[in-house]
Amino acid sequence: MRDENHFALMLGRAVLAAWGDMPRDIQEALFEIALTDRPGDRDDLAKLLHERHPRTAHAG
Repeated sequence: MRDENHFALMLGRAVLAAWGDMPRDIQEALFEIALTDRPGDRDDLAKLLHERHPRTAHAG
């Protein structure tokens, strides 16, 4: 059986691919959960998501 990291990577890639189609509340929840142990990555993750999915650009 594969380890948890294998499936986490699979799910992470799926989330990145589907990000722009997700409701805003789901995006925000996943974003915050992803940063739970890595708050220093907040700006870099936001930039990556905004570049890949312009629709997710912060409204203000």
